[in-house]
Amino acid sequence: MRDKIVHFFRSEPAAGIVLMVAAVLGMIMANSGAADVYFGVLKSYVAGLSVLHWVNDGLMALFFLYVGLEVKRELLEGELDTNAKRLLPSLAAFGGLAVPALIYLLINGFNSPTSKGWAIPAATDIAFALGVLGLLGSRVPVSLKIFLTALAIMDDLAAIVVIAFFYTAELHTLYLLLAAVVLAAVVALNLKGVLNNKPYMILGAILWFLVLKSGIHATLAGVVLALTIPLRVNDSVKEAPLLQWEHGLSPWVAFLIVPIFGFANAGVSFASFSWAWLMEPVVLGITLGLFVGKQLGIFGLVWLLVKTGLAKLPQGANFMQLYGVSLLCGIGFTMSLFISLLAFNDPQWQDYSKVGVFIGSLLSGVLGYLVLRFTCPKSKS
Repeated sequence: MRDKIVHFFRSEPAAGIVLMVAAVLGMIMANSGAADVYFGVLKSYVAGLSVLHWVNDGLMALFFLYVGLEVKRELLEGELDTNAKRLLPSLAAFGGLAVPALIYLLINGFNSPTSKGWAIPAATDIAFALGVLGLLGSRVPVSLKIFLTALAIMDDLAAIVVIAFFYTAELHTLYLLLAAVVLAAVVALNLKGVLNNKPYMILGAILWFLVLKSGIHATLAGVVLALTIPLRVNDSVKEAPLLQWEHGLSPWVAFLIVPIFGFANAGVSFASFSWAWLMEPVVLGITLGLFVGKQLGIFGLVWLLVKTGLAKLPQGANFMQLYGVSLLCGIGFTMSLFISLLAFNDPQWQDYSKVGVFIGSLLSGVLGYLVLRFTCPKSKS
């Protein structure tokens, strides 16, 4: 039994499955006799912040720290370490951001009160997408997995930029200046070749607090800190600090932080649900943005680049398989839910957003799986 549990948590789909179970539990709690307890706990305060605030600004800062570490490693010595390797996933990520955002704005209006939600369908949940891909096992070409991972990394970079520039509240100059001083100190540690983890951790915690108070979303502190963590070794340090942090955070992010976020934010109360919700511009914009916009933006742009000779398909993959991967990028779940909380303060619009994210992600995940299931030949044993 123990071996089976260990095998499950080491498997590719594990993180996506755990996240999905946590989200479903959140929805069940929100629509059961325990709903008052569920929402009551999330709204209760601990050390000056609500539990939900701690999840979205505290735990998710660790998530973005992990994302930043992964991005830096891939850019310096991974699948994105040359401009040639970055070209196709970068352009695909751009298409996957621009087209869903355009679809959302065409439905909601460019100057409407709900236009701030344009970035919600532009996000991709890499844990879910790779989890679905993992269900297909070895029948999926390795090149497709690399392409999806690289695309998701570029997508994450775009999401970080979007959050920084479009979803920043009123700025408090003093805290921002203090945060800049702390950041300069962390950069100085890196430049001086300091490989001890403790100074980075202490200054990183201070940086998070100052960014939280500055008006910039606190999760960005995680990204900025990640970019300062050294990716080098010396005689006394055999594993680079960045790799230590990445390996150390990986299981916590996959099996605790992201599932807690899903559990805390997926809880939509359907007590007042009406089928008319499905025709609400926010719901339609997000659903069609994820399900239609992602596949059009990613697959359409890659098809054009390949046909014009500006890029090549991933080795061993065909257009239908690439179409399946483009569909999987429409699984926005965690990132889309996160951005929806930044975009809207109105609880009703937040609920509409969650419904759109659920529907769009479900359609994208199911169809993407089916396309890949029938276009990727079963590997010979």
